[in-house]
Amino acid sequence: MDEKVKYEMEFPIQVSPALLYQYISTPSGMSEWYADNVNSRGEFFTFIWSESEEEAKLLSKKSPERIKFRWLEDEGTDFYFELRIQVDEITKDVSLMITDFAEEDEVEEGKMLWENMVSELKQILGSS
Repeated sequence: MDEKVKYEMEFPIQVSPALLYQYISTPSGMSEWYADNVNSRGEFFTFIWSESEEEAKLLSKKSPERIKFRWLEDEGTDFYFELRIQVDEITKDVSLMITDFAEEDEVEEGKMLWENMVSELKQILGSS
């Protein structure tokens, strides 16, 4: 298996941090933009798309700031994905910060996927 590389993205979103947190941390919220369906049993989340199903373990969660998962197939590695809400102290601008890992030749594809999903999230939230 090739080594995965870490990448980070920032998406400004004009919405309250509390509302955004509901969409990044709950199965019902994530079902609206991240996957077709999301189920959770304790610390395990199942993400369902039309073609596939993946399980992730909840590594940490801090309301209303961030949530961090590790795919079960990456168990025993340092790979994870994290959704973090950042609020600028002065302007109060809200951004969704995403940290993820991908094989080096799949980073651009991963970024495009996140851009599409966050674009859908912004539409749902009524943010530009």
